[in-house]
Amino acid sequence: MKKVIIPTLLTIGLVYSCSSSTDKSANSAEDLQKTTTFAFSDTVKLDTFKVALIGKDTKDMQLLFTIKSADGNEIYRQEIKAEELLKNYIATADMKKESDKMKFLKEEIAYFFEEHHFLEPAVTADEQPDKNVPDKTFYNELKKSGLNGFDYRLGKDHNIYIAWSAKEQKVKIYYKCC
Repeated sequence: MKKVIIPTLLTIGLVYSCSSSTDKSANSAEDLQKTTTFAFSDTVKLDTFKVALIGKDTKDMQLLFTIKSADGNEIYRQEIKAEELLKNYIATADMKKESDKMKFLKEEIAYFFEEHHFLEPAVTADEQPDKNVPDKTFYNELKKSGLNGFDYRLGKDHNIYIAWSAKEQKVKIYYKCC
């Protein structure tokens, strides 16, 4: 009887330990990417926004931000080096340990798709372009089209505002700011 019970208990213990570590890694993977939908290249159809942290450690990681149209085509891709994000914040935050840096990057992923980044519309009819507008023609196109925009940060004082150009059939930057 003991010969049967001991191997059975060992097998159950092994299965349990494997399933426990799988659950932990699934939670980690959730923290390393986020996906949402938003009417962006069309006023009705939803595009898929995804941000993911790719790499093994912070010095080699990058934040990959993509947007896929409702029909599945990738319309925007931005790779941001994690090291660049960290460099912009390291002076103001206590991030000497790798675990602190990872915590910060996970917070960046959570912050990426907060509601205030989704701009409806990208440009209102009464807004006027200023020195932070790289393409006034595109800015005026957005005023007329009423398409939505999205903003994200590349650093502490470096925000990028993007929107879909129906005329050029691509995502373009319409505002760069502090």
